[in-house]
Amino acid sequence: MVFLGRKYKFHKFEIDKLNKKFKEITIIKYTDRDENEVLAELDSKIQNSKKTLLVLNTKAKVGDKIIQYLTKQKLKPDKKLKIITIEHFMEKYLFKCYIPDSHTELDYLEDMKPYNIFEYILKRAVDYIGVFCLALLSWPIMLYARKKIKEESPGTSMFKQLRVGRNGELFRCYKFRSMDINSHHDPYTRENDSRIFPWGQTMRKTRIDELPQLINVLKGDMHFIGPRAEWNILVEKYEKEIPYYHERHLVKPGITGWAQVKYPYGKNIEDTKQKLMYDLYYIKHWNILLELKIIYKTILVVLSKKGI
Repeated sequence: MVFLGRKYKFHKFEIDKLNKKFKEITIIKYTDRDENEVLAELDSKIQNSKKTLLVLNTKAKVGDKIIQYLTKQKLKPDKKLKIITIEHFMEKYLFKCYIPDSHTELDYLEDMKPYNIFEYILKRAVDYIGVFCLALLSWPIMLYARKKIKEESPGTSMFKQLRVGRNGELFRCYKFRSMDINSHHDPYTRENDSRIFPWGQTMRKTRIDELPQLINVLKGDMHFIGPRAEWNILVEKYEKEIPYYHERHLVKPGITGWAQVKYPYGKNIEDTKQKLMYDLYYIKHWNILLELKIIYKTILVVLSKKGI
């Protein structure tokens, strides 16, 4: 596989995933290089392989010589050259939507839409079944969780916070409290965060702290599966730095979701942008099989059978 350009810069965990699928990955730098030099490097890679997947990953204009060369290569019967844009590549192989750093490309917004009536009925069916099954299995855990919270950090066991829902509407989200009362303000959770008491850390790792959100699902504030419900103060900050962030609010948030099982907890704006790519993929490609896949992956994450 050959990447022409570096419009999208892959994270290490993405390269690791791609290395498992493709035998060899080559990145050819394109910007600020002589066209003949790029063409020679590209030709070397294609000629040394019977089958090549070329990913167009450049913001720069592709020269006429390179376009003519690629066109002729595709016509050769002994060469299997497949060309794909970085946008389609990421959706097909990384299951996320490409979001450009600049605001000159807005194609990713084209197919974003809320659920239709039939899809919404399916979503609510999943909600009720999910709530019933999870509540049935977890009620002893929830009772134990409340007891442990009061033992390790006196005070209320429940935590309520304004979160942003569908169409930007605010609602009160319920969670088990995992930090000491009156802890210092920091919107992001850090490694070895001193605000989190021991049982709180366990709840976060196993997602037990999310269980009270079953109430939000029954009330209709949330779905069982969807983008993470974010704190309204953080959303205001995100929208200043990521203008298209509001796109994820086309649908209701969920207790678990595609971004939660595909990417670790966010620590900064770059992490937020990465998770948004997964959220947009979920919205764009929603179907019942994807819904079931998220449930399966969530179970694996909770049981620590599979890392992010």
